[in-house]
Amino acid sequence: MADPISDHLLENHKGGGTSVPPPAVVVRGIVKRYGALAACDGVDLTMRAGEIHGVLGQNGAGKSTLMKILIGLVMPDEGSIAINGKDARIGSPQIASDLGIGMVHQHFSLVDGLSVWENVVLGEKAHLDRSAARSRVAEIGERYGLDVDPDARVSSLTAGQRQRVEIIKCLRRDPKILIFDEPTSVLTPEESSHLFGVLRNVVKTEGRTVALVSHKLEEVLRATDDITIMRDGKVVAFMRTNETDRHALAEAMVGRAVDLRGGKARQVLDNTVVASAHAEPIPVLEIVNASVQTKAAGVQLANLSLSVMPGEIVGIAGVEGNGQRVLADVLSSLTALNSGTVKVKGREISTGRPGAMSKSGIGVIPEDRHDSGCVLDMSVAENLVLADQGSVAQRGFLDRKKISAQAEELVKQFGVSCSSVDAPMWTLSGGNQQRVVLARELSTGPSVLVAAQPTRGLDVGAIEYMGGRLKQAAADGVGVLLISSEIEELIELSDRILVMYRGSIVGEMKAGEIDMHRLGMLMGGAE
Repeated sequence: MADPISDHLLENHKGGGTSVPPPAVVVRGIVKRYGALAACDGVDLTMRAGEIHGVLGQNGAGKSTLMKILIGLVMPDEGSIAINGKDARIGSPQIASDLGIGMVHQHFSLVDGLSVWENVVLGEKAHLDRSAARSRVAEIGERYGLDVDPDARVSSLTAGQRQRVEIIKCLRRDPKILIFDEPTSVLTPEESSHLFGVLRNVVKTEGRTVALVSHKLEEVLRATDDITIMRDGKVVAFMRTNETDRHALAEAMVGRAVDLRGGKARQVLDNTVVASAHAEPIPVLEIVNASVQTKAAGVQLANLSLSVMPGEIVGIAGVEGNGQRVLADVLSSLTALNSGTVKVKGREISTGRPGAMSKSGIGVIPEDRHDSGCVLDMSVAENLVLADQGSVAQRGFLDRKKISAQAEELVKQFGVSCSSVDAPMWTLSGGNQQRVVLARELSTGPSVLVAAQPTRGLDVGAIEYMGGRLKQAAADGVGVLLISSEIEELIELSDRILVMYRGSIVGEMKAGEIDMHRLGMLMGGAE
């Protein structure tokens, strides 16, 4: 799909006597196949100097493959790339670096035991000058507003500070083209706002080019100048950011109209008031002074207390790594408390005892569905009965007919798209795998549903479905504990938001009292 803007710019550049420079990046007809699958299928992309270009798409749309091609990690089967008007064959990350292309990856690649400046120069072949390296880190930090101590150990830094180190590593090589892959996934709202302020400054004052790969529609609308949308390996739309909105973006991504989050979330982000929800007075889940400490990891939960009422959605906000996963593991019977109690409907439940939480009425959608949510080599039907095999057993043996019949009903009820209930789980998309996990946990009739990062890695259509199901579960009287790193998700779905920091609850806000500035400060550890 040709971009008329880039065609116009290229034509002007060739016309002679014009001062209009060529685009920083022009991708034409890029194809990358993996067997019968075309990850990129004739992709066109244009990015211009002095602008931030958003790249949107569902999981599997091809955007990550395209970025890997630009950075030299993947070689295309067909197509061409031009950098600043000159044809380029990017066969390795070193070639990409020589062409002025740098990438800040979603997952940090820092060594905890080294200092900031040591991480920044790690891997460089030039003679190491400690003083010059420290000064360069400090200079870049000051120049771009990325304040970080060059001598600090990376292990002592917050997620936001680590992100700054990754950006400094990238900027030290002075790239003219920067690729950011989901850069705010572990940042507080304050840190995200600061990051985009830095990017805007870099782009406008120095004429650099930024590609922003993100699934957050509001983020892309706030940060970018242009947006390319991919679906099924193809470019399906190119839009000027100031001429579109999130509904148009979502529809282009999915291929249909999408009921987005945004009622409560948009009102809170715009500083308008949201009415708080009603909650019953008797907790369905109560955790009191819960502590977990191990020799290897130290303190993971520290006197954590919370409660969830029937029909209430309680959100847990916090930068990842502050005990959220441990909390979910306790409620999954995977981790025992060193001290404290967990009660379901007033009855204390033993922690760390296999099956105890599930039998008490707690269903769990785990943070990593592949790690602990499902068995990929087992069938859809088998995965659907993992939580309650007694319902499909007869005289101590599993009844295959009952398993298939129950699975067929749940697949229909939860709209799971699969070739058959006997298909292996690995053949399903991420969204459909998550539907299987959700169907299994809700089919047992839980009193409490723990949803840990329930929309991670899902596209906007699957996010829409998951949010609707969680709200329906609460409407049916289930107490929902929603652990999420997505602030908008928490605002949109929660009746109350609790902020978690270093294993403790450090703040609470009701739906009508959410202050984004205070929320961000609490997530960052401010009292």
